[in-house]
Amino acid sequence: MSTVLIVDDERPLLRALEINFRAHGYTVITAADGATALKTAARTPADIIILDLGLPDIDGMDVIRGLRGWTSTPIIVLSARHSSREKVQALDAGANDYVTKPFIIDELLARVRAASRARAQSPDLPEVKTAHFTVDLANQVARRGTENVRLTPTEWNILELLARNPGRLVSQQEILAHVWGNAYASESQYLRVYIGQLRRKLEPDPAHPAHLITEPGRGYRFER
Repeated sequence: MSTVLIVDDERPLLRALEINFRAHGYTVITAADGATALKTAARTPADIIILDLGLPDIDGMDVIRGLRGWTSTPIIVLSARHSSREKVQALDAGANDYVTKPFIIDELLARVRAASRARAQSPDLPEVKTAHFTVDLANQVARRGTENVRLTPTEWNILELLARNPGRLVSQQEILAHVWGNAYASESQYLRVYIGQLRRKLEPDPAHPAHLITEPGRGYRFER
């Protein structure tokens, strides 16, 4: 029995999809925003992800990029955005298919079956590895070798966001809003303190970081 993760902030549609997929024998997991989707995908691996782009917290394009940092699970975009540019951007970001709303449920089910047949046989391990440490997204822990690194909840939240977006510049404002809320989006000094703490715990040479990279005046980048 395949597991499908459905991500949409339209509650009636989310419920309707859940009922239909369960009726066709799928195990269904749901999420109503991007942050929950990323955490759920790491903790409970799905065989297929159906993703709306217009989410309330994180743009669906960024959710796709975050997932593609560690998983090859097929992603089917289900969106009211009809433009060719949006479709191309979603496919370039890593989506496998794109279905526009309104849609016919039988067509969506057929697309899911096709994506399931094409899925690689080996399951993804929700871990992001560097030469010096591993970020275990499923178990919410960082390791150096076989030893767990003690991180505060705030340190973990920052590291998790960066690790889910390897190679991508994550702005200071995005990190601050994600960890502390929109009211703190200009408090960059908080971020500098915690990034420094993470480097001391994870980087082999904190003064010359290889993985938690600062882009001056812009944000931070996680390099593997």
